Amino acid sequence: MDKSWMPMAKTPDGRLSRPYIEGVNTFINFARSVLDLSGNIPCPCIHCVNCYQQSLQIVRIHLCHRGIMQSYVNCYNHGEPRVLNENIHDNEMSDGDHMGGIDALVGDRIRGEPRNATEDEEVRHFDKLEEDAKRELYPGCTDYNILKFVIEMLNVKVMTNLSNKGLDMMLELLTKVLPKDNLVPRSTYEAKKILRDLGMSYEHIDACKNDCALFWKENENLDKCPVCETPRYKDTRAQGKKIPHKVLRYFPLTPRLRRLYMSGQRAKDMRWYINKRVDDGIMRHPADSEEWKEFDLQHPDFALEPRNVRLGLATDGFNPFGNMNNNYSMWPVILIPYNLPPWLVMKEPYFMLSLLIPGPHQPGNEIDTYLKPLVDELKELWEEGVEIYDAYSKEHFQMRATLLWTIHDYPGFGNVSGWRTKGYHSCYTCNDEPYSEALESKIGFINHRAYLPMEHRWRHSQLHNGLSEKRKRSLELQVGKIQEQLDRMPNIILGKHPSTKKRQLIGEPNWSKVSILYKLPYWKNKKLKHNIDVMHVEKNISESIYGTLLGIEGRNKDTDKARIDLQNMNFRHTLHLKQRSDGSYDKPRAFFSLSPNERDGFYDFLKSIKYPDGYAANISRY
Repeated sequence: MDKSWMPMAKTPDGRLSRPYIEGVNTFINFARSVLDLSGNIPCPCIHCVNCYQQSLQIVRIHLCHRGIMQSYVNCYNHGEPRVLNENIHDNEMSDGDHMGGIDALVGDRIRGEPRNATEDEEVRHFDKLEEDAKRELYPGCTDYNILKFVIEMLNVKVMTNLSNKGLDMMLELLTKVLPKDNLVPRSTYEAKKILRDLGMSYEHIDACKNDCALFWKENENLDKCPVCETPRYKDTRAQGKKIPHKVLRYFPLTPRLRRLYMSGQRAKDMRWYINKRVDDGIMRHPADSEEWKEFDLQHPDFALEPRNVRLGLATDGFNPFGNMNNNYSMWPVILIPYNLPPWLVMKEPYFMLSLLIPGPHQPGNEIDTYLKPLVDELKELWEEGVEIYDAYSKEHFQMRATLLWTIHDYPGFGNVSGWRTKGYHSCYTCNDEPYSEALESKIGFINHRAYLPMEHRWRHSQLHNGLSEKRKRSLELQVGKIQEQLDRMPNIILGKHPSTKKRQLIGEPNWSKVSILYKLPYWKNKKLKHNIDVMHVEKNISESIYGTLLGIEGRNKDTDKARIDLQNMNFRHTLHLKQRSDGSYDKPRAFFSLSPNERDGFYDFLKSIKYPDGYAANISRY
């Protein structure tokens, strides 16, 4: 296939020229041989980089609007046959701006030898890119390699709000100042291209300022929100590039999973749970859980391929500016591949940032709007999968992926699952039969001893509400019951626009929406869909216990209202408030609390312990 038209994609005029358009049409016709069941092919534009299946018309638009990636010399993904032992010389490519990834940056300055195309060329090419990215920035430099330098420079650009032109000028100056033969990128474009070819790129998706919809796929060319009709851009009359109100950063999942199998050692580790895990009834890994085993029974075709990926999803809000007085909340969505062994699975290098949901306010129920790109990709990875090269077994295989469960704190659980975490029905496990009652200024859940084993001693203790607990409840909520409730849910319109809020309804008993995760074919049959982050539970309960024992202001749960609740329940009379003759109340000391002298002695003990930096300062605040 003739590829002489590809270099014309560098400039807008070139992409509008007749030879380039004719070349695109020839390429589209040539690629019809790899159409999938939906009539789509991999899109080789500089944004999709063969990671997204698009229709032929969309691919034609992308290639004419964005241009084809210049590193796509051998069109294997579009029907061109692989040629073994073919010598491909770097000097046969076009100039540095047209070459892909690190090739664009260093070219013959680093390598100087021909690259052989073998059966595992894809892996060898990636290894070469990774090796080049770790080269020293200039001869004798020990502090920075190319990749570290690029990441820190782009971080400086973001933190200082530096323009692309400003960063280009800075890079040009560094190129002149540093020793000769340095590998500093010549422009912002080259710096970003290094990350993109290593699978670290992301996609900008404009969003409605009211979180109603994304300007993506069928809404890509709209200038107003299809739900609330709010303008897409801040200033619609401005000349030049328009600035959207909100931008979602989407990091495609498939390239990151592909990267795991490009390393022979990591590809071997991805089979650890099936090859080396000891199944002795002790839970050391998610593969030991009942949910994992139940999923294998429900989907045996998925379980037959041990290289298929099982994922967990975690999300929470944080303040990116580090100033807690600044009311801003940004929500990252992280994916964790559970195939890895336990000493790797929770390590930071294997956390995959999938979405970066913008602020300034938390998305709430509208998080479903931002999860659409990820859910669509997860659905595609489940139904069709993607062909990936396994560097350990040195073969291609069709990899599929599934989402096992999600992990959040309790408010985040309410946002993702659709179950409201406020009110008398806020306990998800109790569902429509809650063990809740009104206390002074709050709703209390004090009858959950019904979930304990019948022989548990707390069932017969009268320290909780003065009564023994004889009821029995199961912690397992029936999947069919949940599905029946969701089937009765009214149509919920997402969005924070006032006109949208008026049309929203709440389903019974406490549902606020049907989660977008139910679009995944396997989701509704899962028993365990959501997990509460143990860190938040331990932290909050521990703070409450120690705050009550030590009488810490703001963390003490032994309040006057709690004593009134005991009086209303008519038990633990020694702790009731005693009214004085002048109308005030005397609060009897509880047996579990420390006196002021005992508390001061406890503080002195804590301060005498040698802690890592920062912990002693936290203790002194109390």
